Amino acid sequence: MKIVTVTGYKGGVGKSTTAVHLATFFSDYGKTVLVDGDPNRTALSWASRGGFPFEAVDERQAMKVINKAEYVVIDTPARPDSDDMKELAKGCDLLILPTKPDIVSLEPTLETIRDLKDAKYRVLLTIVPPYPSKEGENLRQELKSGGVPVFKSMIRRTVGFEKAAHAGIPIKDLDEERLRSAWEDYLNFGNEVMEVLR
Repeated sequence: MKIVTVTGYKGGVGKSTTAVHLATFFSDYGKTVLVDGDPNRTALSWASRGGFPFEAVDERQAMKVINKAEYVVIDTPARPDSDDMKELAKGCDLLILPTKPDIVSLEPTLETIRDLKDAKYRVLLTIVPPYPSKEGENLRQELKSGGVPVFKSMIRRTVGFEKAAHAGIPIKDLDEERLRSAWEDYLNFGNEVMEVLR
């Protein structure tokens, strides 16, 4: 079983969206469970409007279902305290820290990284302004130069994620050709996660 936790000290950076789409990616490779530990229950309410290709459960019911899973994705509350963050890191194979390419989101991410020390984590840039903006790529290079493990893949901003949440399905199941690239962002990211987990 591989356990991946999506967390961070800042809300509104695509944490639940990333958890849902990473679980969607994993579901093509084996039984996947998404554990919704966010008090807002974003993933569970998303699923209640449609359906996911994996099981989504409340954290209090997780023990009943994760024992048969090959992949477990945990969506945490925003702003766990530093002790919780260290325990989260110990309890998973990879910690994913989504952040937007702006200073308001970056500062809490850097604070998270300071608290994590030697944990196995990677930063994922999300809600990245599309081309011709270079904000995402510039920040990725900056983080990389500073020795911060960061995914090469970036998740571009699109209204498609809101549409998918409203429909209760992953973005890949929306029947809109122009949204294919949004799912491709998560496919590329998922492949990188698989490499890290090997």
